[in-house]
Amino acid sequence: MALLELKRLALVGVLLLLSVAILPQKSHAQAAPAAHEFVPGEIIVKLKGSSKTLKAQAFIGKAVSEQAMSLKGSWSGLNMHHFKLADPAQMAAKIAELQADPDVEYAEPNYVVRLSPMSTSSENVISLAEARSTEGASSTYGPLAQTNAPIQLANAWDAETPGKAPVVVAIIDTGVDLSHEIFRDSGAVWVNPGETAGNGIDDDGNGYVDDINGWNFVANSNLPGDDDNHGTHVAGIVLGSTQDILAYPMSASKIKIMSLKFLDSNGIGTTSDAVRAIYYAVNNGARILNNSWGGGGYSNSLVDAIAFAYSRRAIFIAAAGNSSVNNDVSPTYPASYSVPGILSIAATTDADGFASYSNYGVSTVHLGSPGSSIWSSLPNDTYGRSSGTSMATPFVAGIAAMVLRENPDLSAYQIKELILSGAEPISSLQTKTISRSRLNAYNSVAAAKAAVASASQPGYVASARAPASEEAGAAGCGLVKALADDISGPSGPHRNVAFFGLLLLFAAPILIALALRKKSGASRRRFPRYQISSQVRMSVGGRELTGEVSSISMGGVQVAMGGPADAGAGSNPDAWLENGGVVSMTIKSPDGREEIRVAGKVVWAEEKKRYGVAFEGADSSVLNSIGRWTASLLKAS
Repeated sequence: MALLELKRLALVGVLLLLSVAILPQKSHAQAAPAAHEFVPGEIIVKLKGSSKTLKAQAFIGKAVSEQAMSLKGSWSGLNMHHFKLADPAQMAAKIAELQADPDVEYAEPNYVVRLSPMSTSSENVISLAEARSTEGASSTYGPLAQTNAPIQLANAWDAETPGKAPVVVAIIDTGVDLSHEIFRDSGAVWVNPGETAGNGIDDDGNGYVDDINGWNFVANSNLPGDDDNHGTHVAGIVLGSTQDILAYPMSASKIKIMSLKFLDSNGIGTTSDAVRAIYYAVNNGARILNNSWGGGGYSNSLVDAIAFAYSRRAIFIAAAGNSSVNNDVSPTYPASYSVPGILSIAATTDADGFASYSNYGVSTVHLGSPGSSIWSSLPNDTYGRSSGTSMATPFVAGIAAMVLRENPDLSAYQIKELILSGAEPISSLQTKTISRSRLNAYNSVAAAKAAVASASQPGYVASARAPASEEAGAAGCGLVKALADDISGPSGPHRNVAFFGLLLLFAAPILIALALRKKSGASRRRFPRYQISSQVRMSVGGRELTGEVSSISMGGVQVAMGGPADAGAGSNPDAWLENGGVVSMTIKSPDGREEIRVAGKVVWAEEKKRYGVAFEGADSSVLNSIGRWTASLLKAS
């Protein structure tokens, strides 16, 4: 069988699995949907090279004129295009055909994303007059500080340098009630400087007519209001992180809120609209992107959009999720993508406990932030409390805006590092996040004042994956569970289809690998290797030796050995290394901030100086960490 036919068979199998895994969902207050729900008949295609080439234009023209595909939108800077098929039933075959096209980098479904549930209660909804009358006092509503967690907001405000220009924060969500009194009275609403209101003309040529305060990607209009509550609550937390929103009269805002509505009144959106929102935010001056949402399968187009934001020095702050799951094992997107500009946020309580609903991950979730019973704005000049990582995330976005306002030339990576280095270690996060720490506003703002801005930041190049490839192999994946339940249930057409699809899914990579190996005998390496300069400690038989890792892959490392960490260890390590002994390794990340522990077996030695060590039984958290590290590393020759 030809290689292209094998690829097509694998992709048809994957899309078949996607189609049987969809679980209908009406409200974001219900249970989480299947991880791979997508819009029938809609495909996102990224072409190789530049969108300005004749080849790219010819591809689009042919797709529209000859292949029954209509063009719904394009992102020229990404050479990415959104198509709709005339016949949605042909979706799997069309994606397989597109993937086989040498001019296509990837083709994937337009995935559905959703809000995690939030817990606003109608009993908590009050007016600003009620809020101000009970400021700082206990009442039926409780103390009305946004949070009582010790994140040192007031100290951070006192430390800020006056007279700095406001920072634009994009709220990528259900929209924002921009007429709400706290945004209106503080002057916090972003106004597009290149657009003239109400003239029906796209004055700044950005593709959006009269986009004065942002855009509504759901209705395709210039009215990005909130018909859900979520986005307004999130925006109020961002603003309240930068100033006291209960004070009267309100101070002039230090930030400008750009409302980008891509989720509808049920909290449901699509990858294509998320990409449009990110692309709009970055191209219109937002450097802080708040993303209190998630879901859907691994999306190449969403990764590319976030990587584009990172290349423009914008930081992408994302909620880790509210399912009490380990994101190291069951990734939650977009928080779990490996783009260096992402900050993934877990939720903590006022008493610095870990919030029971919050997702976590010692290799994938960066930081804790207050997320329980957070008081903030709701539409129509009201206020209420909500809980979730959706509420924890905008605290971090607000502090990121203060950091950037203090030092406007910081890169996205530097903003991230200043927030992480300023965070305060707390016991409840020791096994929950990478930093083991909770947000501290004062520490990060104070550090930003002294930081030297860098013109560069670690590079990142997204690597395209076949549809659903990552989730198919991930433990705890909703897709695999849905199929297992179907197969073990009563017999019927779904049982047979799912079983056959599952066989295709697991067999396809093997078939393709065999075909590739047969086609090219030159490359037999199972995993790509990457250059790295990092320390390693290797232990065996109670002895510890130090060394340097020069290359790393998902399968193992190349180590140059130094000597025993214990100078009195005595005997030469070569004896047990050359015998292929099993060793225990502790390997540092390239930036020295993280460590992984993994067992390995020596598989080759070169002149008693360098050793190849293959991992044995590396778990998903270790592999996730290596995947994040290598995202910004050069491939080894």
